[in-house]
Amino acid sequence: MKKILFIASESVPFIKTGGLADVVGSLPKYFNKDEFDVRVMLPKYTAIPDEYKNQMEFITHFYLELAWRKQYVGVFQMDYNGVIFYFLDNEFYFSGEKPYGEIYQDIEKFAFFDKAALSTLPLIDFRPDIIHCHDWQTGLIPVYLQDSFQQGDFYKGMKSIMTIHNLKFQGVWDKKTVMDTAGLDAYYFTPDKLEAYGDANYLKGGLVYADQITTVSDTYAQEIKMPFYGEKLDGLINARANCLTGIINGLDYDEYNPATDSMIDFHYDARTFRKEKIKNKRALQKELGLAQDDKKFMIGIVSRLTDQKGFDLIDYVIEEICDEGTQLVVLGTGEEKYEHLFRHYAWKYPDRVSANIFYSNERSHKIYAACDAFLMPSLFEPCGLSQLMSLRYGTVPIVRETGGLKDTVEPYNEYEGKGTGFSFANYNAHEMLDTIRYAKDVYYNRRREWNKMIDRGMAMDFSWNNSAKKYEDLYRRM
Repeated sequence: MKKILFIASESVPFIKTGGLADVVGSLPKYFNKDEFDVRVMLPKYTAIPDEYKNQMEFITHFYLELAWRKQYVGVFQMDYNGVIFYFLDNEFYFSGEKPYGEIYQDIEKFAFFDKAALSTLPLIDFRPDIIHCHDWQTGLIPVYLQDSFQQGDFYKGMKSIMTIHNLKFQGVWDKKTVMDTAGLDAYYFTPDKLEAYGDANYLKGGLVYADQITTVSDTYAQEIKMPFYGEKLDGLINARANCLTGIINGLDYDEYNPATDSMIDFHYDARTFRKEKIKNKRALQKELGLAQDDKKFMIGIVSRLTDQKGFDLIDYVIEEICDEGTQLVVLGTGEEKYEHLFRHYAWKYPDRVSANIFYSNERSHKIYAACDAFLMPSLFEPCGLSQLMSLRYGTVPIVRETGGLKDTVEPYNEYEGKGTGFSFANYNAHEMLDTIRYAKDVYYNRRREWNKMIDRGMAMDFSWNNSAKKYEDLYRRM
């Protein structure tokens, strides 16, 4: 039996800010239980809802020396969906409404968490063969494994994997503070180790010292070797390319299932969508006060409203997108200029644009179920889950060919009758607009072809089972 420990800064259902939480919370329950004992370790944030805190049982506590301070560490445990989760408690670090705060506080908080996580292992009687670290917040774990934890036999031979969910976030702060905080000596702060451009970089430390590196799609694994996507670490990624694997994220097919989803008004599946899916569109038009018209081409967007997600392209041609035949439904928050952009167009065209500048899980499900097409023109997208949800709900994705979008959406080919969506290659507003217009043309004038595209999309399997098998192969190889 191989023992695996996921260590991460967030996980559904306890605390979530992004896709990282979906991976850490969903993936462990899909491993083969006869061969792998997979457990998860997280900070015990005060922001975790009480319904979960009340189920945690206290196991033990100890005091950890972090640089010149002694800090309390409480260890809690709970079983969730058959997976054991450990929570490390320290109210000085993990209080507040959100898991992350100012970067200088986070730098110290996650140095504490990483050291505490490794120090906890002998006390909970769990010795993992592989520690699977996620993103910069756990970047010091592979470093500590090489350093202060090498003395005892307990840690000898423990392997580590570093998974990059988004290379943009690296945990960068000045060298002297990190040296102090992390309690690592100057040996580690050179350009071939933790130092990058004069600062200390947590993610870089993890990438240098981990035994294997993974990221969340094949294409993204190739893209980050190039300066444009490499966020100044492309040299290191190339140097470690022989240890780099891209494994696409999955989707929880129980939670996202149009046949049983309790958040949508009308259920349907691959057989019945031709008759039933449109009822969700009518219900959403009514709920949002849009024109009640089956013939409108409804485009959905559920996203953080940031440059990374391609909103500058939308900004450039939004007047052309919102023509008379189209309805645009947007859900999300982010940069003020984009929040205002959509509010303005919702005011200008109340019958065809709906701006929902907040986040609601329920409304996101309704948008996936109701829309005809789903727009994701990202500048870069390590994996992306929205396009997987759209395919699952029979909503045709329109995406830019980057990262996970390129790996999961097959572009429509009218000559061979193939494809599950529409895509464009260059980061260009008019190329995006042409693609949207092409999609509309197929929608209006070749409806049988459109429906066949939905058939193919709904038949795709991007459930976690596939991803879990690839991670299992990697664990066996190690």
